[in-house]
Amino acid sequence: MSAPGDRWVSCFVFLLFCASSIPRPGIAGLRQEPSPQRYFSGLEAGRASLAFFTPHVSPGAQPFLEQIESSAEALQDYGISVVKVNCPKEDVSRYCGKENALRKAYLFRGNILIREFPTDALFDVNSIVANVLFALLFNEVKYVETLADLQNIESVLKGKSNMVFAYVPATGTAEHRAVMEAAFVYGTIHQFVLTTEAALLKATGSDDPDGSSAWLLFYHCQRATDPAQPCRRTALAQPLTLLNIHRHLKLMGAPLVTEVAEDPEKVSTVHLQLGLPLVFILSQRETYEADRRTAELVAWQLLGKAGVALLSRDLVDLNVLRRSNVALKTPDEGMPIQYLVLEDTDEVITLVEDKNKVKQIQEDEEEEEEEEDEGETENNNQDVQDDQVVEAVSRDKKRELPLEQVLVLTEETFHPSLSEAARTVVLFYASWEAVSLAVLRSYSEVADHLKGTPGVLLSRVNCWDWPGICTQENVTQFPTIKIYGKGEKSVTYDGMWGTEELTSFIILSRVSCPLELATMDEAEGFLRGEFPPELSNHHHTSLLGVFSTATSEAREAFEEAGNILSGHAVMGMYFEDGGLALSRKYSVFPPALLLARSGGRSVEGIALPKQSAQDVVQTIRYELMDVFPEITVQNLPQYLQLTKPFLVLFSDGDISQMEGKEMLKLAKGRPQQAFVACWLNLKKTPVGYGILRTYFAAVPSLPVLVWVNLQAGGQVFQFPPEQSITEVNILSWLEKLQAGLEIPSCTLSGEDWKPPLPAYDFLQMMETAVPELPLHTSHHPGDVPAQRPPESPGGDAASREEPSQESTAGKAGAPGRDLRGTAPRLAAREKQGRRHSEL
Repeated sequence: MSAPGDRWVSCFVFLLFCASSIPRPGIAGLRQEPSPQRYFSGLEAGRASLAFFTPHVSPGAQPFLEQIESSAEALQDYGISVVKVNCPKEDVSRYCGKENALRKAYLFRGNILIREFPTDALFDVNSIVANVLFALLFNEVKYVETLADLQNIESVLKGKSNMVFAYVPATGTAEHRAVMEAAFVYGTIHQFVLTTEAALLKATGSDDPDGSSAWLLFYHCQRATDPAQPCRRTALAQPLTLLNIHRHLKLMGAPLVTEVAEDPEKVSTVHLQLGLPLVFILSQRETYEADRRTAELVAWQLLGKAGVALLSRDLVDLNVLRRSNVALKTPDEGMPIQYLVLEDTDEVITLVEDKNKVKQIQEDEEEEEEEEDEGETENNNQDVQDDQVVEAVSRDKKRELPLEQVLVLTEETFHPSLSEAARTVVLFYASWEAVSLAVLRSYSEVADHLKGTPGVLLSRVNCWDWPGICTQENVTQFPTIKIYGKGEKSVTYDGMWGTEELTSFIILSRVSCPLELATMDEAEGFLRGEFPPELSNHHHTSLLGVFSTATSEAREAFEEAGNILSGHAVMGMYFEDGGLALSRKYSVFPPALLLARSGGRSVEGIALPKQSAQDVVQTIRYELMDVFPEITVQNLPQYLQLTKPFLVLFSDGDISQMEGKEMLKLAKGRPQQAFVACWLNLKKTPVGYGILRTYFAAVPSLPVLVWVNLQAGGQVFQFPPEQSITEVNILSWLEKLQAGLEIPSCTLSGEDWKPPLPAYDFLQMMETAVPELPLHTSHHPGDVPAQRPPESPGGDAASREEPSQESTAGKAGAPGRDLRGTAPRLAAREKQGRRHSEL
């Protein structure tokens, strides 16, 4: 019904209440006619009137006359006139005859007789109003006697209209009158059904075994989509009065969940207007679908008791704790909104039904915060690990990330999305954890760089909200990035989290690794940098494996190495008859690796190991390293993995041409297996200042050349500052080091450089923190079994539902009883997040 229509109904009922409560003189609404002829001649077509005919009033009829005269006021509000017709003594007609006088009352619509009522059935005002309205609405209000009759009406209404089913122990009662008055007002909106059969009431699941109390159920048939399932039902928990029925129908007609995009203090709904609280489920964009389902689940359980709204944190800036996931607004004027942290939907229900629950939860949260502060004071040394990351994320927490290009995946959409593109990139992360949020920023930049790239879909999974997916995909630490190709095994990213590194990995993973080259021309073109179209705008070193028919074992190891290095290198493989000719051209013999830098202007031939794929991987990674690299935060880990001594030239800016030339000669002329010759630009990598202070207590004059051997006691030696940095001087100095003739500037501590806390399996941590965490049912092996679906709204005192419908709701993907979304389900989650150690 339209909003103006709703307002008209409300106004009508309000005026009806007012009219019934205003005192009036005894028979103000009673019309008197001097004769039957005058009464019948004055009847108007379509208008109803209740008439009783009397020649004279006997003492025994006086109580009936008082009641029917009193009912004239109530019936007048419905356009029904009550008429007393005086019969002449000589009139012996049907209505004035001696046998009928004051024994019956007659209901007319126009001049058509609708019903005759024995006067003993009209014993008071309630019975008169109830029976008259019941007769007039006979075609609108269906009377049923059996369950089959009720189910037939229900089936017809599904998807079309709602139904109001009322049971009254007997007709003519106050409850019967209330139902009929409500039907008079709402009969054009809902289908009203009435019964007096206690057995039928019991068949619908009533808690009243003897049928002594009136009962009203609202059938939500308009929302029913499955013809095989019954309509949801919500019972009126209050006594059957017209005011309570009107209030109940207004609540049933309100939106199940209201979506809010403004300050909740300004929100007003029909629930608040009718004196009921309003529950806000706090949500965010990435978990909207799950939060919406959770809100609907809560709304069905609280129907008639409270309203439910979905409040988006993305659209409203709330000055409350980030971990808060539920808010409660009461109808009491001046009462502030309470923001709370609840674990599951059961607590929301208890919150509404138990007013003391809010105070208890707030006290518990205050105690937890005090314990958390005390724990942070005692364990302050354990929280230093992520401080810089947390600080950076916290500093920019109000900056909204441009994640429009990144698809949010859930348990329902994860597997279907993997078939949408040739390559689906998935970031597995935790929305509350600092490192994950930092990587999410890089990921948004990657999405911007790759916008419009064909065949690539960037997506993300919040592992806290969807742990079943992460368990199934064997994601035990976060963040984790995997790339899924159609019909291929997923590839896990194991590099640095910078935008450039991530973008390069995704682009390189688009092509097969290694590429099989069929002809000599294709092999030569590959060395010149003629890559597949996917890599046309990118420059990479070409790695070509050359094999003969007798080196099949080495070729298999190379193929396996290509799978391992997918996304990190551009590898090709040539093993046709021309393989021998190609290898001779570059003075190598198969199996060999041809490495072409800078578009093939120089090609190096390297013998390939035959033992295993890991040996091939190690060889390739080593050959891809620069001869004299500049050390940065990004590439330092790969050089540390070589476990060799470092000869580092620290410089305040770019090194001079002379120094660079001498260091490059040293790196090329001496076997590279001995040490790593490199340099570090303190302007680009200022962390180098801290390293030098550790070595020398103060930063020495720059440039300074340092020898560090972490594998041999951690001794640090400084090249004599008075000597010039030349190949000859450095080699002479290194010989003295090996002979033990130089004194170290310092010796580094032998203590392992590890995080303050050991790494943990965050999924296991979640299970410990949330012992009753329900997951969606999944058909994939390895998923955690889902708990039983939540009880349907029919399980509480205010709403009843068939068991079959409950099972259907569970199958439809109900979100369970956990509160997903913005907000963490547990306060403990935020505390554990700050101690994350898996960087």
